[in-house]
Amino acid sequence: MIVVVMGVSGSGKTTVSALLAARLGWQYREGDDLHPSANVEKMRSGTPLTDSDRLPWLQKIAQEIDGWRTQGEDGVLACSALKRAYRDIIIGDRPDMALAYLKGSQDLIARRMAARHEHFMPAALLASQFATLQEPTPDERPIVVDVDGGPGEIVGRIARELEFRCRESDTASRLRPDPQNP
Repeated sequence: MIVVVMGVSGSGKTTVSALLAARLGWQYREGDDLHPSANVEKMRSGTPLTDSDRLPWLQKIAQEIDGWRTQGEDGVLACSALKRAYRDIIIGDRPDMALAYLKGSQDLIARRMAARHEHFMPAALLASQFATLQEPTPDERPIVVDVDGGPGEIVGRIARELEFRCRESDTASRLRPDPQNP
């Protein structure tokens, strides 16, 4: 199973994804690390990315996912995946994929972004992220989690939903229970 944790910048994707991967004992990858340097510089300068800027990045993410799948590895990948077309590239019709959407208000996420340091995405681009966002639809079977809780609580909600979804498959045996929150 591979879980893509999506949401706008500042929603907690990196923190939640890393904690979820550690809890499950799965591979972890920060999707932002796969951006071409030109994209990072563009965002750092306050310029929103275009779809053509994002395409090589999304294709690289899909390659990462396919690599895990080829090796039979489970993983958690953090990626904004703001548009349905982006999710179609990185998830598409791949089996054993799950989408976890970290949902929050623009006000809450703006406050969080203002408090973080050393990230290439400036808070000024948050409005463009919300303008671009196409929330997942029911046919994408997203796990929707409000980000008003703490990271541990959010990870717990996602893990419980994954366990529920995997109960009937062999993936359930690969989900390690949280000893502090059975």
